[in-house]
Amino acid sequence: MRKGSAMGLEDLVNKAKSAAENAAGQAGGLAEQARQALQSDKAEEISDSVLDKAADLANKVTGDKFSDQVQQARDAADKAIGNE
Repeated sequence: MRKGSAMGLEDLVNKAKSAAENAAGQAGGLAEQARQALQSDKAEEISDSVLDKAADLANKVTGDKFSDQVQQARDAADKAIGNE
């Protein structure tokens, strides 16, 4: 009976390893899909819109005193998260 238990345990370990490898492969594929989605033209449009609104709000709150710095920060953020 011990031999059967050992074989059963070995089978479980192998199945767990296989499942983990499969999950890792799927996660890698999902990560690539997410990366591609974030670099799409639609994502660029959305990020530009959000950044423009944030810059407008910052300028409004500061009375445009720091508009040059706000624009520089907006442009730096766009480079970091956009594809253009």
